[in-house]
Amino acid sequence: MISPRLRQARGFTLVELMIVVAIIGVLAALAVFGVRKYLASAKSAEARNNIGSINRAAVTAYERELMPSELVPGGDTSAQVTHNLCDSSIPVPSSGTPPPGKKYQPSTKQGSDYATGNATTGWRCLQFGIEEPHYYAYKYTRGGNFELTTNLPVLPGMAWAAEAKGDLNGDGFVFSEFAGIGGIEGGFAKIATTLLEANPDE
Repeated sequence: MISPRLRQARGFTLVELMIVVAIIGVLAALAVFGVRKYLASAKSAEARNNIGSINRAAVTAYERELMPSELVPGGDTSAQVTHNLCDSSIPVPSSGTPPPGKKYQPSTKQGSDYATGNATTGWRCLQFGIEEPHYYAYKYTRGGNFELTTNLPVLPGMAWAAEAKGDLNGDGFVFSEFAGIGGIEGGFAKIATTLLEANPDE
């Protein structure tokens, strides 16, 4: 004889199980999309931080007082102190193209990557360098010949741009691009309030 309790107990119907499976599938798809978005955002934070550092280095370099080495006779005056922007750097990597979906390990050898330039030019003038592997290709440019495809204004010679180009998804076709710009106004170096971005998750 079947117990009344067993008679009342029933399992899930096929429709109910299919609804549960569909809900789990939708939630999993949303989770995968969210994780990808989060990872891309975490990687692009590298570019934003480094561009900020390059911009601050450009300001610091301009604020340095430059004076020629000279012997000043008694009763005379020395040459006037000057302030100059650093001239453009080479891109790192030197190809200017970011590694597709990979990181690039900068070389610390003299005359390559961030160990290039001099007191008035490039990365040495900025006193900027990255020793850790990074996703983006970086470039500092003085003047108005910038590569970024966003609405970057044409700036005069007393201006600069710090640029980053990435290929996070490794398609080799569409690049993520970031730029921070600055210029000299009234004898002071100023940085723009926001970064310019194009395809930040690519």
